[in-house]
Amino acid sequence: MKRRVFVERAIAAAASVAAAESTHRVSAHRVSPIGLQLYTVRGALKTDFNGTIEKIAATGYKEVEFAGDYGGRSPHDVRALLAQNGLAAPSAHIGYDLIEKKWPETLEAAHEMGLQYLVCPWIDEQRRNADGWKRAVELFNEAGEVSQKAGIQFAYHNHWFEFSPVEGLGGQCAYDYLLAETDPQRVRMEMDLCWISLAGKEPLSYFDKYPGRFAMVHVKDYVNDPSATSGPTDATSSAVPNARLTDVGKGQIDWKRIFAHAATAGIEHYFIENDDAQQPFESIKTSFNYLERLRF
Repeated sequence: MKRRVFVERAIAAAASVAAAESTHRVSAHRVSPIGLQLYTVRGALKTDFNGTIEKIAATGYKEVEFAGDYGGRSPHDVRALLAQNGLAAPSAHIGYDLIEKKWPETLEAAHEMGLQYLVCPWIDEQRRNADGWKRAVELFNEAGEVSQKAGIQFAYHNHWFEFSPVEGLGGQCAYDYLLAETDPQRVRMEMDLCWISLAGKEPLSYFDKYPGRFAMVHVKDYVNDPSATSGPTDATSSAVPNARLTDVGKGQIDWKRIFAHAATAGIEHYFIENDDAQQPFESIKTSFNYLERLRF
């Protein structure tokens, strides 16, 4: 082969490799924006609300999700504090009782806060029967219709108990019942990816069956630990008889595999959470650093 031809082919091959690498870089996705569910730092918020918000922002977070507590401050003051620290709060958790009894006032406060979502995070144990879930469907559809008129989206956040079959719901688990019976426009889902995994269910199957329904996710991790004395010990999966929560990236969950399907799921917001963090500020930094580096 003549030298000129060899050089031309070598240059062409190098260009092809460079183009492929460039395409890969462009197509690689990242978690953005990275948010924090404030339940993780609930203790610190009680003793130093402003300082805790400042530390969260300094770590690099861009969003926070409230856990039903504004530290005794007005929505206006909280919104101003967040703005001072370059943070946004697209979402907040609110109690089931507020949806039932104080929905107009709750929506008004949410609007003042600049929230986009209000999320029901929990169903009391006495309501976890067929009649209770049927009532929840009615309430959520009604609340979702009213909240949309106020410019706010309603959503539901799961734990693990929603994935056990409920007598009286035709063999369905509560989560499947909620997804099937609530209006997909009025009621979105905030999937807790740890709890659904501990329940032995596959998040991707839900993404495929209900595309675009999962506007938000909770990003927290766990490790199998039969000797654990605290944590998610009552998950329904027999494969995980005992476990403990850990920082994101240090546990069992394959985040790259799940987030590769973020577009199908419709994920807009990612909130890191660790219910049992012993050193919460170290935990939120470790988890943030992992997600910031993750590409999928």
